[in-house]
Amino acid sequence: MSDARSSIQKADALRSLHTPGTPLVLFNIWDAGSAGAVAKAGARALATGSWSVAEAQGYRDGETLPMEFLLNIVERIVATSPLPLSVDFEGGYAADPSAITLNVERLISAGAVGLNFEDRVVKGQGLHAIAAQADRVKAVRAAGEQTGIPIVINARTDLFLQSKPEDHASHITESLDRAAAYAEAGGDSFFVPGLSDPDLIQQVCARSPLPVNVMLRDVSAQVAPLAALGVGRISFGPTPYAAAMKGITEQAQAFY
Repeated sequence: MSDARSSIQKADALRSLHTPGTPLVLFNIWDAGSAGAVAKAGARALATGSWSVAEAQGYRDGETLPMEFLLNIVERIVATSPLPLSVDFEGGYAADPSAITLNVERLISAGAVGLNFEDRVVKGQGLHAIAAQADRVKAVRAAGEQTGIPIVINARTDLFLQSKPEDHASHITESLDRAAAYAEAGGDSFFVPGLSDPDLIQQVCARSPLPVNVMLRDVSAQVAPLAALGVGRISFGPTPYAAAMKGITEQAQAFY
């Protein structure tokens, strides 16, 4: 069970780090061990990636990792690190808003002070309609209000992951409509994984009512170019886990 005062302080600290032009950088983790390694590097906050957390436990992404298992991992990370933790909670492990509220309350109780919340239909096709997803974001915010913890909602759209790069420009208007709806519903930042064109990123950053989160796919990439575009949060998704596993395989090959 998380201490309420500590969680409030962590949530406020995490929210304050989302500064367009001086982005929060989150090198995604998957367990307590990786959390410790990233914290040792000087991180100011921690964030899991759902793909990495699932793969590290032998599951596939898409809420196949049981929620109880995920909450146990969250509790271990929080128990071993004082840094604010944002958890990739995918679609909240539910379709119904009331069930989402209950699940997020449990996530908060485990110690998370932020979460990724996506508009992809996790066990179906396509995206939730804008109004429906806004109701789901409201359900996440309701969990924060009911627990007294102002959880930081990184509202994610999968528009760009579910379309070809050459079509991304045609989705900018809808992405901004989603950003506006998610902001009104209680979102704190707007995550656009898959969007990589600098001009389009700059457009979204300039017009989004929320700080924009962009995902890098290269652990050696520089963050300065994205900062110059006005990005407020940078994350790496599954790339750190993939790089770590590749390193283990390469080291082990010397003995086989």
